[in-house]
Amino acid sequence: MNKEQARKQKSYEEYVKQKTPVHNVWKNMFRAFVTGGAICLVGQIISNYVSGTGMDKEMTSCYTSMLLVFLSVLLTGLGLYPKIAKWGGAGALVPITGFANSVAAPAIEYKKEGQVFGIGCKIFTIAGPVILYGIVTSWAFGLIYYLLLKAGINW
Repeated sequence: MNKEQARKQKSYEEYVKQKTPVHNVWKNMFRAFVTGGAICLVGQIISNYVSGTGMDKEMTSCYTSMLLVFLSVLLTGLGLYPKIAKWGGAGALVPITGFANSVAAPAIEYKKEGQVFGIGCKIFTIAGPVILYGIVTSWAFGLIYYLLLKAGINW
């Protein structure tokens, strides 16, 4: 490598170093923990309230999930959930609320393109891979479980 190429390489490496964001892992983990914990706290409050109305455990779970999804979609529509997700990272993206956000956000963004070519085509842009790999993974684990049961291994 000649001097000019070495100088360009060094200049490029410095440019990349300047532009690459520096992440504080501990701060990000704390934010994710707080955000995920807050979502779980809201879910527990909803669950306790619904359970206090006399509903059984299964109905309480259903209502809690539905209300969390509703709140997520509402906050997405108001433009607040993306801010929560930006601050809380994986803490906001992993729970059921994150999945609801990943379906609602493209629907809101592409609604101006119409029902079919906008919402219909783009609604699962983000959530589609999650659904696909979730189904494939659950099928694979189900097959493994079935084969283990056939082999006489039962836990």
